[in-house]
Amino acid sequence: MYNFLLVLLVLGSVEGRRARGQRTQTPESFPLDFTAVEGNMESFMTQVKNLAQSLYPCSTQKLDQEMKLQFLRNSSVTCNDGSPAGYYIKESRGSRRWLMFLEGGWYCFSKHTCDSRYETMRRLMSSSKWPPTRTGTGILSSQPEENPHWWNANTVFVPYCSSDVWSGSTAKTDQNDYAFMGSQIIQEVIKELVTKGLDGAKVLLLAGSSAGGTGVLLNVDRVSELLEDLGLGSVQVRGLADSGWFLDHKQYRLTDCIDTISCAPTEAIKRGVRYWNSVVPERCSHVYNGEDWNCFFGYKVQPTLKRPVFVVQWLFDEAQLMVDNVHLTGQPVQEGQWRYIQNLGSELRNTLKNVPAMFAPACLSHEIITRSYWMDIHVKGTSLPRALQCWDRSLRHHGNSSSIQAPLRGCPLHLIDSCPWPHCNPTCPTIREQLTGQEMSVIQFLTHLGFDVQRMAQQQGMEPHKLLGMLSNGT
Repeated sequence: MYNFLLVLLVLGSVEGRRARGQRTQTPESFPLDFTAVEGNMESFMTQVKNLAQSLYPCSTQKLDQEMKLQFLRNSSVTCNDGSPAGYYIKESRGSRRWLMFLEGGWYCFSKHTCDSRYETMRRLMSSSKWPPTRTGTGILSSQPEENPHWWNANTVFVPYCSSDVWSGSTAKTDQNDYAFMGSQIIQEVIKELVTKGLDGAKVLLLAGSSAGGTGVLLNVDRVSELLEDLGLGSVQVRGLADSGWFLDHKQYRLTDCIDTISCAPTEAIKRGVRYWNSVVPERCSHVYNGEDWNCFFGYKVQPTLKRPVFVVQWLFDEAQLMVDNVHLTGQPVQEGQWRYIQNLGSELRNTLKNVPAMFAPACLSHEIITRSYWMDIHVKGTSLPRALQCWDRSLRHHGNSSSIQAPLRGCPLHLIDSCPWPHCNPTCPTIREQLTGQEMSVIQFLTHLGFDVQRMAQQQGMEPHKLLGMLSNGT
């Protein structure tokens, strides 16, 4: 197995060197699958990296792992404050796989909320202090032991500076204090990437987290249509939406819509759509009779999409709980809050049941695909990178169609936890106590939330010691 992989690596590296400088005729490098050796990879990957480095041109230098900043050539497409929008890129010559990531970071929906955001989170509204390089982590990492399936892809990171969930189309003028051009930033980045090798791509994965995950749902079809208009319909466009599958249900505690965090998602998006002059998928807009705010909620927009999308969503998403006015710090939660949290998990499960490809752990967290621990989370024994590889294989011969073959044996695509409590999955990210920073066990965490083991066991019709064992094992 190892020898076979090393032979492939040698062949891929040699082909990449032969093709350097001949972009339009670059042969595809071999996409290597390291998931089979996830559990015993450290020494093996050290050898692989040393070999790759020795075959790479100028082998005395390390493989370039940083993405470099490029500002858009079209200076009319800007961040909120009128500064130039842009992207970070790490090219991987010889690879025909491209990964374009949309950053997240909430939104603002009025002059008041945007003024406040500009004072407190200016880096999400301006490019004036963007660093010249970025190092990718998680699915953006160029380290095969951290990113076994996409490490050798051409990687693009698009910073979020439009505050509009990647949907806006309004320029900054004397009448408009801010520009909202998220949808146009994506379109301009795609046009520039075509001149950098995207015209020879086989697959483009449009990924994003949080607001960027919702941005994927809003833009994946439009990106594919743009490439078709540019004569590049052979590029297979897919979406990966992480932590962007929000619900438009009733808040736990209703509050006035005075700031981004306390405003109910439905009301905030309704105001935002008008303020941003949002662009949403055409078919979704038609289904909801022009009530375009509906298309910002995953369970409503996903069935209308033509392109395949893999959904990654924590069942107990911290951002969702925050906008629902459920706060898990300080005093133990009340019984009504506890029921609300459990119902949130049930509601999310119901909205995901017809999604063909998804990964939904029963954890309290937010965002995952760019976290360095993204390989450590499992659902029903399968890691997220493995699930994504299975999805990739199922789509291999379907071009831009959203249809999926029957899952391959041992290669699941629809992964969702069935246990009903936050962090009942033992592979969930570590919980730390806010004041001390000490790690908490699942039972300590649930007790901190006010979880009553005796009462919950009685409700479930089981002995308390059995329930404790289930919580410890994540069953």
